[in-house]
Amino acid sequence: MNSPEALRRKIDSARDLQSVVKTMKALAAASIRQYELSVASLARYDRTLTLALQAVLQRSPPDWSQFVVPAVRRTGWVVLGSDRGMCGQFNERIGQFAVERLEADGISADRVLIACVGDRAGATLERAGWSVASRLVVPSSIAGVVPVVQAIVLTLEEWRTSHQVDRISVVHARPLGSSTYQPTCQQLFPLDVDHLKALRATPWPGRSLPTYASEGDRLLSALIRQVFFVSLYRACAESLASENASRLMSMQVAEKNVAERLAQYEFEFQQQRQTSITSELLDIVAGFEALTQA
Repeated sequence: MNSPEALRRKIDSARDLQSVVKTMKALAAASIRQYELSVASLARYDRTLTLALQAVLQRSPPDWSQFVVPAVRRTGWVVLGSDRGMCGQFNERIGQFAVERLEADGISADRVLIACVGDRAGATLERAGWSVASRLVVPSSIAGVVPVVQAIVLTLEEWRTSHQVDRISVVHARPLGSSTYQPTCQQLFPLDVDHLKALRATPWPGRSLPTYASEGDRLLSALIRQVFFVSLYRACAESLASENASRLMSMQVAEKNVAERLAQYEFEFQQQRQTSITSELLDIVAGFEALTQA
């Protein structure tokens, strides 16, 4: 049985831990909100890009053969995980999902290049036998997403020119609510030709197509680069929102466990204190009776 002094130390430690858990829970909830707002603003920008692509495709139909890759020589994968702990099974789920998709892809490991944002997801991949070619630091705020996305784009561009990477996919977590998420995989390059053809066949929502001064091919290339960048940015923002959602769930469970353990320690401490007081009172009564008899 623990002594009252040991129980007092455990109660103080549990209260300190409870304070830390509450702080982490509040930070996770606030972070989720800022990343959700970023994703919502991207949806409006993505709608604008879609309309611009539709206008260019309808006014200047491209050569569809340029979007077809005859044979995939190498593939590039971007896995968005986390560098920080206290987020439950977030990195394990993302890493395991990436391993399953890589195995289902059917391409040998020597023809796959993987870039991991966050060391923890990369560790899961390496334990499964996949090597990580590039590692990047997870942004700590919404302001740090753009530099990370730019670093990813530069890495992928170097892979395309130096390693003949013909297909690029990103694995990340997509939030399903304020406290749940789901791993997902998205192909970034090459673009889906069927989607572009369907976009060209979609009726224009206005009375007339907008005009532009640039050449159709150059404008289409610029728009595709923007779509690529926005897709990566959205994936990073959704991954960060999902990470904080997982952290929020973990902190809620931890808060409940700490509260239960703290209540147990306080009960034991009060019980021992009451036993000690009772024992002292009995000693006083016994001493008084002995003196009275004497």
